[in-house]
Amino acid sequence: MYKVKVDNKHDFNFEKTQGVWQLEGKDIAFDMIELGKTSFHVIKDNKSYTVEIVNHNVAEKSFQIKVNQTIYNLTVKDKYDELLHQLGLDKAMVSKVSNIKAPMPGLVLNILVEDGQEIKKGDALIVLEAMKMENILKSPTDGKVKKVAVKKGVAVEKGQILIEF
Repeated sequence: MYKVKVDNKHDFNFEKTQGVWQLEGKDIAFDMIELGKTSFHVIKDNKSYTVEIVNHNVAEKSFQIKVNQTIYNLTVKDKYDELLHQLGLDKAMVSKVSNIKAPMPGLVLNILVEDGQEIKKGDALIVLEAMKMENILKSPTDGKVKKVAVKKGVAVEKGQILIEF
């Protein structure tokens, strides 16, 4: 079971049982073709949709998707996230972050913060181009930028430190 929140407004329950997707307990039928690593063509109820994953954050289980030119922000929780929340352990899972590392090799397109700047969780920090996609790396926590360790236009390797807190 997955709980999906769309644009911090609408909550939906998704589940896949015996190969059938259900939305709010009702079977949903659709056809989907993968057009690329991050884009899909979906047909549901005789309507055509082009879906593209614009950005995603694996740690926060959040996605930004574009459906027919409209962008939606999604957060996803599975049954384990719900259990941690019910037990009050989700707050305990927050850890102190000391730096931001490149999640993949790429090119630094833009640096959105500077040394000494105060930042909040979710603030955009740096734009990294990888596999012809722009990825906006956001702050996982509140803090203060100690040092920006890269410059605009520089190629970086996976795991390289980009920003120190």
